[in-house]
Amino acid sequence: MKKIINIAVIAHVDAGKSTLVDALLASQDLINGKEGATSTVIDSDDLERERGITIYSKNCSIEYNDYKINIVDTPGHADFSSEVERIIKTVDTVILLVDSAEGPMPQTRFVLRKSLEEGLKPILLINKIDKPDKRVEEVIELVYELFMELDATDEQLEFPILYGIAKERMVKKSMEESSDNLIPLLDTIIEHTDSYPDYTDEPLQLQISSLAYDEYIGRLGIGRIYKGKISKGQMVAIVDGEGNTVNKRVSKLFTYEGLSRVEKEVAYSGDIVMVSGLDDVSIGDTLCQTDAILPMEPIVIEEPTMSMNFGVNSSPFAGQDGKYVTSRNIKERLERELEVNVGLKVEATDSADQFKVSGRGELHLTILIENMRREGYELAISNPQVIIREIDGRKYEPIEEVHIEVPNDYSGSVVSDLMLRQAEMIDMVETQGMTHQTWSAPTRGLIGFRSRFINMTHGEGTLVRQFKDYEPMRGAVPQRKQGSMVSTENGVSMTYSIFNLQERGEFFIGAQTEVYEGMIVGLSARDMDMEVNPTKNKKATAVRSSGRDEAMKLTPPIPLTLEYALEFIRNDELVEVTPQNIRLRKRFLKSHDRKRASRKGD
Repeated sequence: MKKIINIAVIAHVDAGKSTLVDALLASQDLINGKEGATSTVIDSDDLERERGITIYSKNCSIEYNDYKINIVDTPGHADFSSEVERIIKTVDTVILLVDSAEGPMPQTRFVLRKSLEEGLKPILLINKIDKPDKRVEEVIELVYELFMELDATDEQLEFPILYGIAKERMVKKSMEESSDNLIPLLDTIIEHTDSYPDYTDEPLQLQISSLAYDEYIGRLGIGRIYKGKISKGQMVAIVDGEGNTVNKRVSKLFTYEGLSRVEKEVAYSGDIVMVSGLDDVSIGDTLCQTDAILPMEPIVIEEPTMSMNFGVNSSPFAGQDGKYVTSRNIKERLERELEVNVGLKVEATDSADQFKVSGRGELHLTILIENMRREGYELAISNPQVIIREIDGRKYEPIEEVHIEVPNDYSGSVVSDLMLRQAEMIDMVETQGMTHQTWSAPTRGLIGFRSRFINMTHGEGTLVRQFKDYEPMRGAVPQRKQGSMVSTENGVSMTYSIFNLQERGEFFIGAQTEVYEGMIVGLSARDMDMEVNPTKNKKATAVRSSGRDEAMKLTPPIPLTLEYALEFIRNDELVEVTPQNIRLRKRFLKSHDRKRASRKGD
């Protein structure tokens, strides 16, 4: 039986986590003497590849000498913190990947703090050492400072330091050495980390840390065997967080080899396994022997902080480019998501065509919406609402810790904007032309901030948010002051009409765009909604005024991204999401219905 070490790769977004895991998997063939090792792609989700982020942690493994090394590629975004925390509990060490020029970024903080709290001893890997602007010694100093800020122990501060270029599949133990492989990294993992003790003869303890779903075999529980062994066909006791027990039979058992799951008859302590046949198994449940009930400490899943309503698309353009348009389609898809996405909550509403979906933040929910539209779903989405709690008669709201890094020139604008959003500054430090700011801000005040932040910093700033706690409600947060420009007609937008309306606001659409009554076509320059007819065309005349039509230059429309659209809408507005389009609309399409609803206070 091979010795087992479980590792996680942690870093900020785009530091090369997934590239390193790919390199380790590809190196497996070279280590075993196989020719033609090819790259694999651990970020299997289209959205992950497109955004360059890891959303769902994934498991794989390699074998080296007498060791099986299970590798977990963790998410870097705090919105997926429920994933990070569970994964850290299943590993023996972490590889902290840091860019040789950028140094440790704010995103690094969250995952590293969780790792140090669990008592893990990290390995530091300085990546991208081929960069012309590398500053290796300085970056190492910054990492030491970060460890001390996060209260690392003396033992944790004695971390080994490696240097590499993940995309070239090369790591070395000093800058002076030469290397053309990842052997120094694998050797360091084995030297620095104790393999998991052999607890095979003890009663079974397997804790479920994540879930997967297979169309053929149903829900799959994934977790580490902390003690004992588990066999295919074995009857096990499933103990939930409240101590309730139910007996079920394990129908299939899998472990990881490379990126593949491989069916096994038996698996032993230390390994990460996947089990099927346990339909109701959930995160934090412990699998025990039926004659030795030894539950582990439950895993606490953080509660959602934000909700949106997902409904049937009822616009005049409904069904034009989506495959799944009914409430039944949406309900089934959300139920399927709940099988694996434990940070999510779905509730029925008063309407059969609408569901309240709660999650860990804007990014968490927009990723789900984006995935659904790519799968062919059409949806009408309401504006995001933070989840308020009442404690001892007082209202409490979610507060986030916000880490910001911006060029000094933009620092003042960011400070002014966040103060208006009821944020409180915790710390501000200037180094090398950059300002690092730490804030405590209400989630309510951060809705709409990300796109504003990108504009304010011309894309040069870094913004990282993570849930901190619930605190008493802070003061009022300024809302969008401008109204919406709402179409009064069905038809196709005309250059003539848009040109003449430009001075009254900014448009989301260009000429020759299909519009409908009640669709929001732009942002009004005034603080109230404006009804406009974008389909109006110039009257045909016998004599054309020379050069007049040619002079009609339209201002480029504001690009409508999903994030911007959700930040933009008010309570009486919806985002229409289809596979091909994102549109904004009024909840009530007809003007007289809107006026009636306004009088009733709906």
